[in-house]
Amino acid sequence: MKRLWAPWRMEYVSSVGEDGGSGGECIFCVAVKNDPDESLLLHKGKHSTVLLNKFPYNTAHVLISPIRHTAEVESLSVEESEETLRLIQHTVKVIKKELAPDGFNIGMNLGGSAGAGIADHLHWHVVPRWSGDTNFMPVLDDVRVMPEHIKSTLARLRPHFIDI
Repeated sequence: MKRLWAPWRMEYVSSVGEDGGSGGECIFCVAVKNDPDESLLLHKGKHSTVLLNKFPYNTAHVLISPIRHTAEVESLSVEESEETLRLIQHTVKVIKKELAPDGFNIGMNLGGSAGAGIADHLHWHVVPRWSGDTNFMPVLDDVRVMPEHIKSTLARLRPHFIDI
């Protein structure tokens, strides 16, 4: 039997609380205060942030969220909504340029019952997809194979978010 080692997953397994969160601290609120490299922060705008998902479904899985801590999409101001959509569009352009995916999954889950891992802070997922990126690993043992180290992805994408 071959083994696929993914030691970074232990950080996730040991840190996720019953509610799917990080044990009390909101990762999106903490990300804007912490070291950008540690938070995997690509961009902090006036109203929204862009960061790489520490526990991605695929290479360059990006999370975009309002800076203001809110769980209600209807509470977003026009400015927050506009900046968030602009950042989603920019993120797609950057990932297309750098990684040439065949498609994207873009969306959000509102509430724990809808699948939100972090239900108390709105966030959108931008997940690039390639033909053939779904293999037997997730089906057999909930394992995903990541072809690029997350720090390499951060280094490739961050320059595209400097002057936006």
